[in-house]
Amino acid sequence: MTRTVLCFGDSNTHGQIPGRGPLERYRREQRWGGVLEGLLGPGWQIIEEGLSGRTTVHDDPIEGSLKNGRTYLRPCLQSHTPLDLIIIMLGTNDLKRRFNMPPSEVAMGIGCLVHDIRELSPGPAGHDPEIMIVAPPPMLDDLREWESIFSGAQEKSRKLALEFEIMADSLEAHFFDAGTVCQCSPADGFHIDEAAHRQLGEALAQEVLAIGWADA
Repeated sequence: MTRTVLCFGDSNTHGQIPGRGPLERYRREQRWGGVLEGLLGPGWQIIEEGLSGRTTVHDDPIEGSLKNGRTYLRPCLQSHTPLDLIIIMLGTNDLKRRFNMPPSEVAMGIGCLVHDIRELSPGPAGHDPEIMIVAPPPMLDDLREWESIFSGAQEKSRKLALEFEIMADSLEAHFFDAGTVCQCSPADGFHIDEAAHRQLGEALAQEVLAIGWADA
């Protein structure tokens, strides 16, 4: 049996190198999804679906509707089904000043994605897959040239974990706070570097194995 895990996220799932452009990314084995796959070993397939600038549920007025995670999620699920586990790590881009979202409403956006997943039931035999909500690590105070775009987001980012955990509990989904094991890079203040990818991948491998799969 091969278990399939979909990692649905933004540039920190895509593996964008801090301080660089969206076309410059870490190699697969350096990204947290690749680290996760390597540690889980044979019998596990990790699908990375990370897009720079992706939001939970918002069309971006500058970067376009393709950044809307909710719009893309449904065809993504249908193309990769059956899925045993879906890991969602989004929310950072929702904190851009242009969206003016409080942390509680970013969590609501995550909740919308969970509802959409369960509506489609893309798990084995048409059942619901396991879902894990991951709160991204908080931003650093110094966002360098990104300060104007994320103005005021630093404090909000430190409140995402609590709001995400509350949402996960209410939806009976798994939860993990990435900020407990890694931090953003000072190169730009909101992307994670290679060491952080390794730390996050290692931690998530333990979380995934702890779910308690039926054939474990």
